[in-house]
Amino acid sequence: MITRRRACAALAGLSVAPAEAQAPAWPSRPIVLTIPFQAGGSADLLARLVAERMMPRLGPTARIVVENRAGAGGTIGSEHVRRQPADGHALLLGTPSTHGTVPALQPETTPYDPVVDFTAIAILGRAPIALAVPKESAHRDAPSLIAALRAAPGRASWGSSGSGSVGHLAGALMALLAGGLQAEHVPYRGGAGVAEALAKGEVAYAWEPLGSLAAGAKDGLFHIIAVGTATRHPLFPEIGTMQEAGLAGFEATTWNVMLGPRGLPQDIVARLSAAGNAALAEPEVRARLAAAGIDAVADSTPETTAAFIAAEYARFRDIVARAQLRPPR
Repeated sequence: MITRRRACAALAGLSVAPAEAQAPAWPSRPIVLTIPFQAGGSADLLARLVAERMMPRLGPTARIVVENRAGAGGTIGSEHVRRQPADGHALLLGTPSTHGTVPALQPETTPYDPVVDFTAIAILGRAPIALAVPKESAHRDAPSLIAALRAAPGRASWGSSGSGSVGHLAGALMALLAGGLQAEHVPYRGGAGVAEALAKGEVAYAWEPLGSLAAGAKDGLFHIIAVGTATRHPLFPEIGTMQEAGLAGFEATTWNVMLGPRGLPQDIVARLSAAGNAALAEPEVRARLAAAGIDAVADSTPETTAAFIAAEYARFRDIVARAQLRPPR
């Protein structure tokens, strides 16, 4: 005998089941991965390669569209993603500029908090920052250059890919750890501008990600004389580190992380993280990135990624404060 209570329960179950069955599967439309810089750089290569290899791992109909949205040191594209719905269809390729140096230098004008306003998904790659000099330079190692800068304070100029870039802060860190070197910083518009300035001898030295300098150095247009990593890099094993040059504690790298808007569902975060790690573990992907001076990272988790971003942001804030790169308020 069916009681009234059992009948009501059965009807309730029937009314719920169709709604649950109609819940859209993710992804239900193309995922847009925003690169907050112009096309053509090493970050662009990394994002497009990883996106291509991630798609089959997210489902037979999954599609990732890569979109370049440049400006303001990457903050325009980052702010665009921050404002998107946290449903897994808007992703960001974060860099030291977007989530470290620019917020550290310009907290009043950066429209987001780099740590709390995004959901960390995965670390995709890391690469050294390299110290380079024109081919006519008399210096073939960092100690020689540092000695010359100390002997003639304020007479040399040096380049980076822009104020607030990771190269800018690497140069500031070198000056700080070397005892207060004095040289004029010349910000260029991107890595191509830095490479051209070195080739023309417009600056005495420059700090720039290795991926932007590797081809020009191999062609003899200029010389790389040190890397910012704690150990030598396999792409240029003959080149020493800044720590070997006597600057204890010097470490400067560039990196790329995958992020989403704050509040991204954890099941989607887990799927994206697993797909990214699997893509970066492919030997062909690792080889192509290595040739561009990028070390693939295939073992990060959302938790380690979040901790990494927080630590890097704190480190850049410390460099800005110690080097007094912001005017007093």
